[in-house]
Amino acid sequence: MPNNIISEKAKIGKNVEIGSFCIIEDDVQIGDNTVIKNYVELRKSTIIGKNCYIDSRVSSSGNCTIGDNVIIRYDSIIARGIKIGNNTYVCPKVMTNNLNTEHEQIGGAQIGENVFIGTGCVIQHGINIGNNTILGSMSFINKDVPSNEIWFGNPAKFQKKNLK
Repeated sequence: MPNNIISEKAKIGKNVEIGSFCIIEDDVQIGDNTVIKNYVELRKSTIIGKNCYIDSRVSSSGNCTIGDNVIIRYDSIIARGIKIGNNTYVCPKVMTNNLNTEHEQIGGAQIGENVFIGTGCVIQHGINIGNNTILGSMSFINKDVPSNEIWFGNPAKFQKKNLK
């Protein structure tokens, strides 16, 4: 763990791998068997479940929860208040938001379980993403997405049911 800044108040589980140049602040919790790659920033009160993979240059604004068996690929931003359900895959360069146009904190998105979020998606504040959904690459998600649906576009629209 060379060149890392890790708070003494962080709780790190068993068999956790942490790369270089990471910042892990107070009250961060990292579950067992999780991999944190290089240049990751986990701000105050970020909770990460077990068996997760957090790729290089992922940033969390804090006060967010990431479930078990979640993969978050490089350059993604997890805004304050986000909740990500178990078994979710977040492709590279996904951006989430928790502020409205008046810069008021509305709260982060609530993302269900078994969700696939394509590369470059932008997910607006306060959005609910249901279980077993697929969000296509480069989509702008500004509405709630029900469970078992596939959405994509700018703005994202319903395309079809996810029959998986």
